[in-house]
Amino acid sequence: MITSVLVANRGEIACRVFRTCHDLGIRTVAVHSDADANALHARVADVSVRLPGETPADTYLRGDLIVKAAVAAGADAVHPGYGFLSENADFARAVLDAGLRWIGPPPDAIEAMASKTRAKQLMGIRPLADVTEADLPVLVKAAAGGGGRGMRVVRRLADLAGELAAARAEAASAFGDGEVFVEPYVENGRHVEVQILADTHGAVRPLGTRDCSLQRRHQKVIEEAPAPGLPRELDEEVRALAVRAARAVDYVGAGTVEFLVADGRAHFLEMNTRLQVEHPVTEAVFGVDLVAEQIRIAEGHPLATDPPRARGHAVEARLYAEDPARDWSPQTGTLHRLTVPGPVRLDTGYTDGDEIGVHYDPMLAKVVAHAPTRPQALRTLATALERAAIHGPVTNRDLLVRSLRHPEFTAARMDTGFYERHLPDLTAPSPDPHAPLAAALADARGRSRFGGWRNVPSQPQTKRYLMAGEEHEARYRHTRQGLEADGVRVVRADAHLVILDVDGVERKYEVTRYGQQVYVNTTTLTALPRFPDPTAQHAPGSLLAPMPGTVVRVADGLTAGAAVKAGEPLLWLEAMKMQHKITAPATGTLTDLCVVPGQQVEPGALLAVVKEAP
Repeated sequence: MITSVLVANRGEIACRVFRTCHDLGIRTVAVHSDADANALHARVADVSVRLPGETPADTYLRGDLIVKAAVAAGADAVHPGYGFLSENADFARAVLDAGLRWIGPPPDAIEAMASKTRAKQLMGIRPLADVTEADLPVLVKAAAGGGGRGMRVVRRLADLAGELAAARAEAASAFGDGEVFVEPYVENGRHVEVQILADTHGAVRPLGTRDCSLQRRHQKVIEEAPAPGLPRELDEEVRALAVRAARAVDYVGAGTVEFLVADGRAHFLEMNTRLQVEHPVTEAVFGVDLVAEQIRIAEGHPLATDPPRARGHAVEARLYAEDPARDWSPQTGTLHRLTVPGPVRLDTGYTDGDEIGVHYDPMLAKVVAHAPTRPQALRTLATALERAAIHGPVTNRDLLVRSLRHPEFTAARMDTGFYERHLPDLTAPSPDPHAPLAAALADARGRSRFGGWRNVPSQPQTKRYLMAGEEHEARYRHTRQGLEADGVRVVRADAHLVILDVDGVERKYEVTRYGQQVYVNTTTLTALPRFPDPTAQHAPGSLLAPMPGTVVRVADGLTAGAAVKAGEPLLWLEAMKMQHKITAPATGTLTDLCVVPGQQVEPGALLAVVKEAP
């Protein structure tokens, strides 16, 4: 019997595993990097162990240190979570060699399936060797790991070498393995997967399908179970293939077999020999705890003879600290508040006041809705996200809400090209025009106990805010009757709640302020100084760092004075284990290159200057 589990991971998944362990009465052990010393997963575990490392990103890849931590803390089992070393056969062997239980598949099964190249060969599929124009487009893909790391779509043969190099670097950083391969890229297919459970007694059980077609950078954003609109024959086919893949490697534990469905055919992608990020939708539909099942299987128990039955529909949205309108750039800063109302499940690795750093994946939380029908589940999830209080870095919340309500998605006609087609519309700014006034009125009430009324005519009070990239000015007056503003009637105004009558409709505005950041319902404002600093301007054509990160590469031969074309990559920043291209904003001349490879930069740092050609 397992009595103490170390989770060789961090953040949301570590907290998720700990929750089940606590429910089962199992003692929990966390490991953490220096950057995660105060992280939620380290706080909620019964004990935690610091892992030394050259960089925070490398820490969770040190299998030798994690095994030592497990032994030192008295753990008798290790759960790998997902990402990092979760599909590393050598790490699984090291855990077993130390006399600990491994809550995962056998190392040989990991080795056979964790490498996507070997997995495809096992299923009778061979990657491309020599790529020609006729093969385009192709997909460069990391052989290890997942989460979209080390993955690139190549549409021009001239780009292949550079994308291979970038994919290798990204894969090595994320998984400690830089092996990549090339395969044909199927345009606009659906990503469908099958959850399986297998015990040590030879039973293999598929637990339905999931659709994970809404992706950005090949990383899933919205997932659901079961996969909607899948023809019965195709549904049965992918389940049978999933069982076949598991039996081919004598699989044990929880795993996922992924397919790309296009033109009525299912193309095998890979088998993930671990728990998936999106496992909660399967748990909701089948009424099971997959982590508890993993633990039972690791203890040698057989699967229940009566398989659980699917009920209703579940949808999960991944809430990221990122700006979809700016090439999905990750965001950092303090998460002041995260509250999601309604009948939804919230899986997160953060609490109010935590810092969102640069070293790890920018996912803040997973929000899951389960309902008797798909339309009801979509409605519940969209409403919960819309009403959520998310005070901190920019997130993809608005994108999620609009995606869940998009007619193509509600009709289940989505595919993996969804965001390529619809991103501009889904990210178009739509701030509330009365948010600046509400912020100004709340600020006025918060600063003046008596309202500031004067018995003489006066000019309106003004406050300036930055909203959706544009400057807005709010005007109001202190009168004998209270605060007044042009065009609306102020029903109520205090430091945290403002009610405005707009054309006969009373609208409520909840206002929260942290320094210069003001949150009015779901609109974010930045209070601007009364007298702007004229020295804070950058020359036209300046390229500023959109996020904190490390300059990992500068375009070959690029120096000041070089001619550049609009959209041409100039340099690459690495942040949160992803590489981000910084491109020329216009055709012209690079007049200044301010950084070198290996240099760390903060948001807003000047990277380069391009003078536009006349």
